[in-house]
Amino acid sequence: MPHFFGTHAIDNGGIHMAALRAGSAGARALQVFTAPPRFYGERAGMKPEKAKRFHEALAEAGIEPRHVVVHGAYVLGVATPDEAKWVRASAGLTKELERSTALGVGAICFHPGSASDGDTAAAAKRVARAISAALRAVEGSTRVLVENTAGAGKTLGRTAAEVADILRHVPDELRERTGYGLDTCHLFASGYALNESRKKVGEILDEWEDATGEHPGFIHLNDSEGALGSNKDRHVLIGDGQIGADGFRWLLADPRSRGIPLILETPQENPEVADDDPSADPWDTRMIELLNGMAR
Repeated sequence: MPHFFGTHAIDNGGIHMAALRAGSAGARALQVFTAPPRFYGERAGMKPEKAKRFHEALAEAGIEPRHVVVHGAYVLGVATPDEAKWVRASAGLTKELERSTALGVGAICFHPGSASDGDTAAAAKRVARAISAALRAVEGSTRVLVENTAGAGKTLGRTAAEVADILRHVPDELRERTGYGLDTCHLFASGYALNESRKKVGEILDEWEDATGEHPGFIHLNDSEGALGSNKDRHVLIGDGQIGADGFRWLLADPRSRGIPLILETPQENPEVADDDPSADPWDTRMIELLNGMAR
C-alpha cells in the first residue's frame, strides 16, 4: 500500500485552486478549509457549482476525494463546559460535516478544544456528544476525526488515553464513522519522543492503537520548533525542527503510515499567490520530494 503525501495548499481563488496547487507540487492528498477557520461557520453552505469545480480540479490534480481531509474551524471547541459556546461549536461541527459530505471527501478533522474547568472526563463526553450529533444529522461516508493536541493549557486530546475516552463515548452504531488523526508536531510538543529511535516511534503508534482500537485516519507531517514536551504548537519544515528528518523516516517506515492522507501543514514560501496561479509553492514541492525520497 502506498504513501499518500499531501499539503494544506493555499486556497487563494477557491478550494479548487488549492487542489491544483497541491497537484502541481506532486501531492496525492490534500487538506482544505471549507469556511474561514476562525469563525463557527454554522450557517455557511456548500454550493453545488463550488463542489463541481473542486471535483474537476481534484481529477486534474490526480488526487482522489477519499484522500482529502477538511480541517474544521479552530473555534469548534466542543470540549467547553460553557453550554452556549458548546451549542454553537456543535452546530459548526455539524455544518462542517454537511459541507464536507457535499464535497464527497474522506474525512474532516477538528481540535476538541479546552476542558477549561479541568474535568477531562466530562469534556470527553461533550466532544463525543457533538460528534454523535453531527453524524446523526448528516448521512454519508465522510468521517469525523479527532486531532491530537499539543497540550497547551487545558486542551483535551494531548494523550492517547484522552482521545480514546472521547471515542469510547460515541455509540457503537456511529463508531465506524469517527476516529482520530495524529499531528507529529503536536505529538512531540505533548511529550512523545518521535526523535528518539525507530523503535520508540513504533511504540508511540502502538500506544495510540492499543488505546483506540484502530490506526490513525490521517497524519499531519510537521516538524516542531518547540522542544519535546514544550506544549508549543509551532510548525516548521521537516528537518528544520526538533524532531528532525530521522523521526519522519522512522514514521514512514511503519506500515500504519500507508494508505492514509499524510498532510504537510508546514510554512509556505509564497502565501500571497495570485488567485489564478495554480503553481505549487516551492517549499511544498521540496517537502513532498523529500518525503518521497524517505519512503523509498
